[in-house]
Amino acid sequence: MSNPFVHLELCTSDTKKAKDFYSGLFGWSFTDNDMGNNMIYSTFKPSEGPGGGVFSMPGMPTAWLAYVGVEDINAATEKAKSLGATVHKGPAEIPHVGWFSVLADPTGAVIALFQPSPSHKPA
Repeated sequence: MSNPFVHLELCTSDTKKAKDFYSGLFGWSFTDNDMGNNMIYSTFKPSEGPGGGVFSMPGMPTAWLAYVGVEDINAATEKAKSLGATVHKGPAEIPHVGWFSVLADPTGAVIALFQPSPSHKPA
């Protein structure tokens, strides 16, 4: 697959409960990262496949978001827009990690695009 899923992210109202559930179900371990502004982003990496993160953000619904890898975030976001996508966020930089955008396809399904920075090493 030329553009694989590269990251999965869970936004939840209860990160402790979510981490306990996924640790118990799949044996995932989490690393908490202080992002500032009272935000903790907990990363995980299964033995196979893409890793991801868990976080809480007031006002956001609980949902999983899948990220697809792209070579050029700006070009891919514009192409998606030209094909009928609604861009909700981005392209935006994640310092020292890469760039992302969040969009809805023409049917309303939400997906994210991700371009790693040249120095980024996946978790």
